[in-house]
Amino acid sequence: MNALLLVLKISVTVVLVASIAEALVLSLRNGWRSYDWKAAGISMIDFLVREYPLRWLLPLAFWTGAMDWFYAHRLFTLPMDHWSGWAACFIGQEFCYYWYHRAAHRVRWFWCTHSIHHSPNQLNLSAAYRFGWTGRLTGTLAFFMLAPLLGMPPKVILLMLTLNLLYQFWIHATWIPRLGPLEWVLNTPSAHRVHHASNLEYLDGNYGGVLIVFDRLFGTYIPERADLPCRYGLVNPITSHNLLEIEFSQWRALWRDLASARSLRAFAGYLVKPPGWKPDGPGDTTEELRQRAALQVAPPAAPTVQAPSDFIPVQYNKELS
Repeated sequence: MNALLLVLKISVTVVLVASIAEALVLSLRNGWRSYDWKAAGISMIDFLVREYPLRWLLPLAFWTGAMDWFYAHRLFTLPMDHWSGWAACFIGQEFCYYWYHRAAHRVRWFWCTHSIHHSPNQLNLSAAYRFGWTGRLTGTLAFFMLAPLLGMPPKVILLMLTLNLLYQFWIHATWIPRLGPLEWVLNTPSAHRVHHASNLEYLDGNYGGVLIVFDRLFGTYIPERADLPCRYGLVNPITSHNLLEIEFSQWRALWRDLASARSLRAFAGYLVKPPGWKPDGPGDTTEELRQRAALQVAPPAAPTVQAPSDFIPVQYNKELS
């Protein structure tokens, strides 16, 4: 445990240095203007504000207190002095993370924060730590309450969640190829490139943290295709480098929709339905976008040929065959 805590203490420096090193190498290799340095700067500001002033202003006391309450009323007690207890905590945390991450894409309330992570129009290591500032307010830790109820110590779950996010830092790279058999088990750069892509074929897939097995189990795994390069950013991309626009544009749009809601159903739908949902008429959810795209590429129906009115069909006589 102490060794893991030491890793976390130095991880901030390692993450920042590694992302800057990647930026320099890519700029030297592809040209200085090929790398979006402004976007990288926004990601760094997002990270530093979240890790220092917001960590103090928005503590996790409420959520950790709730986790402690569930752990006090746990259904089981795991043997944390044995490897099996730690393995169970790892699998449990991965399971909870999968459902949190899936909800972050499929529930607009959570998407308002998570969309900030997907806002860079280039995928690189600096995009890995752009998380937004409102995650502590939206209740993301609620998805992890099942873990302490099943006997997983809250401190261990929070530690593994942090290590989960630290693992995901390196998979935000576009220059690492597919990793063969590891693609079946782990969340890899290839799988995560698909997750960050805004191509219609790639939307809403590959939600795993360290593991990709839950995506395979629940039908959300989408492989990267050689014939379909990933296009990064949001479906409706943000081209501005205005920090406040990036941090709060989704929240402003949600507030505008909530203010225009004419019924309780519409109000609730704007909060919990997928991004793009509309109470009346077609919206822009992933499913609706795919349905419209399928209609546009569907081949025209073959014309029906009708026989003339005086046409007499020939009867097939088996005795002549």
